[in-house]
Amino acid sequence: MDKEKHELSIKVARLYYESDFSQQQIAQQLKISRPTISRLLKYAKEKGYVSINITDPFSDLDKLAYRLKNKYDLRDVCVVFSPKDDYITIREYISKKAAEYLEEIVKNGDIIGVSWGTTMYEVAKRLMHKKVKGVEIVQLKGGVSHSEINTYAYETMSLFAAAFETVPRYLPLPVIFDNAVVKNMVEEDRHIKSIIEMGKQANIAIFTVGSVRDDALLFRLGYLNEEEKDILKKEAVGDICSRFFNNRGKICNENIDSRTIGVSLSSLKEKEKSILIAGGNHKVDAIRGALNGKNANVLITDQFTAEKIL
Repeated sequence: MDKEKHELSIKVARLYYESDFSQQQIAQQLKISRPTISRLLKYAKEKGYVSINITDPFSDLDKLAYRLKNKYDLRDVCVVFSPKDDYITIREYISKKAAEYLEEIVKNGDIIGVSWGTTMYEVAKRLMHKKVKGVEIVQLKGGVSHSEINTYAYETMSLFAAAFETVPRYLPLPVIFDNAVVKNMVEEDRHIKSIIEMGKQANIAIFTVGSVRDDALLFRLGYLNEEEKDILKKEAVGDICSRFFNNRGKICNENIDSRTIGVSLSSLKEKEKSILIAGGNHKVDAIRGALNGKNANVLITDQFTAEKIL
């Protein structure tokens, strides 16, 4: 009888703890009453068949933030707990924290420079309405692409503007031109020049980093030919606002950079708050390079990524 009880309690414990069955589901499957399932689970714990360890993931987050702040000479670091080392999960948690961070720091009269991409869109969707006066929202780089792939540039700007009770200032251009001469001519337009100047004056900039993989968003938008992609995969570790940089955070290809319209890396370094939001294994090299180059002074990331860039 004891052997049968041992075996049954282990079977119930496996279904409950390993297969995530509810007690009611187990009861139905094994044709046993639910109170009996509860007693068998208790029995399995008492006999030592089940061992439950509680890990407090938050205890180390402040320590990670402190180490990152010191290593990269950052003004502020937020290390967010993510339950899984999975990009989609990480993006959800860091974007929520970024939205909360903005709600805390934005004040009357701020100019907020905003990039685009899936991470930035996730941040925008989570922004809470804040009653402020005189805030400006400006696009940090061109948002028009040659592809049907959605960059979420328009949606991101609209959501940011709505959250802070203002009108979005769009930069309605491709971010990378085919020709530097044409790009320079376009920048001389009075309207375009005023938007670019506002981006320079922004005291808060919020952005992510892109990777240099074939599936990277910027590689799929039709701005770059195959030869240029191959060059960047050899020379660059990532991009910020479509400015490609190496592992030291320096511009790695002057030709492509000369055709890029929007905020420069040097301008980002001068911001009161230059906020980098990024996480995920495929972005580790890009984050490390960005921080090596002092292209951000605030970092929002997760604990898995934090460990990898230390």
